[in-house]
Amino acid sequence: MKPNKEDNTISLAYSNDDDRAYGLAGMAISLAALDAFDRVVEISLDSGDTMVEFSNEYYFSGSPSISPKSTWGNLVQNFHITTSMVISNIMSRSMVRMRRDIPVEILGSVHSAIVQEGKESCGLDEDEVDALFNRTLSHSRRIFSNPRLHPAINEFARIISRRRTLTGNEIRDELRMLQLI
Repeated sequence: MKPNKEDNTISLAYSNDDDRAYGLAGMAISLAALDAFDRVVEISLDSGDTMVEFSNEYYFSGSPSISPKSTWGNLVQNFHITTSMVISNIMSRSMVRMRRDIPVEILGSVHSAIVQEGKESCGLDEDEVDALFNRTLSHSRRIFSNPRLHPAINEFARIISRRRTLTGNEIRDELRMLQLI
């Protein structure tokens, strides 16, 4: 799955199914890094813009019997998962598939969107979102800049391309077989 001459630019929009498969591979690897497989029902190349179907646990916003602090903690955890998935999507596509660093303007666009989402969905201050973003970026960079992991990530993207849809448990099994977790 090497990029062709027409497919050598990196953008937020997917250029083709290979690009989408690498994006999903990155998102799945971020789920493994956060031990958050329980938050995803399945990933699918064939599901249009919503390639990830989240579980009810992800959407659970609380109940009167759960403390507001616990509810807020769950929102922040889900925001962290989402942030990690977005960053890992782009890193996998850029650093593994295209073999280049993420362009500064794309990283800036992602950062701006994440800051806005953190403020709106969790009530976080910009410095709190920046701290989470920077930790997540650093952690993802360590994973996706490691050339020893690239063959396994490439193979996982091929598996996604071939199978098209994987459940959370199937993702975990495939990543274990590839020794990515």
